[in-house]
Amino acid sequence: MPSFDIVSKVDAQALDNAVNVTTKEITNRFDFKGSHVVIKLDKKEFKISLETEDDMKMRQLIDVLINRAHKQGIAPEAFDTSKESYPSGKLTKQEVTVRNGLKQEDAKKIVKLIKDSGMKVQAAIMDDMVRVTGKKIDDLQEVIQLCRGAELGIPLQFENMRS
Repeated sequence: MPSFDIVSKVDAQALDNAVNVTTKEITNRFDFKGSHVVIKLDKKEFKISLETEDDMKMRQLIDVLINRAHKQGIAPEAFDTSKESYPSGKLTKQEVTVRNGLKQEDAKKIVKLIKDSGMKVQAAIMDDMVRVTGKKIDDLQEVIQLCRGAELGIPLQFENMRS
């Protein structure tokens, strides 16, 4: 029976490249000349620590980071910027977490979306992915279009298509 997996992964090397390109661009930008900017990537926990002098520069830094990551193939939804920046002495700091892997509640939303659509496919949660199985490949392709069209707020990839 044909099947495929729905996952939400971020490539660590692409993220590292995006952070390096962002650092390079920020050091060359005129509006950041002579200002304190620190970007640190924790590859194990997928967290990016940012430090700037004020809140406006923090917003610009996050915009540059998300744009550069998007050019590296990382979806903008992968970045969780919900934590507000906080002042620390003369600096402003913020931690941006990168969503890597499907959380249990996100996987349940996807399965509910597929079951509510009434398509003749089965969806099962397996650790940090959702496996979708059906009799026809056309049904599976409809599920992919359904998931892409739904506003779930998480980046999704579709892999391991087997017929």
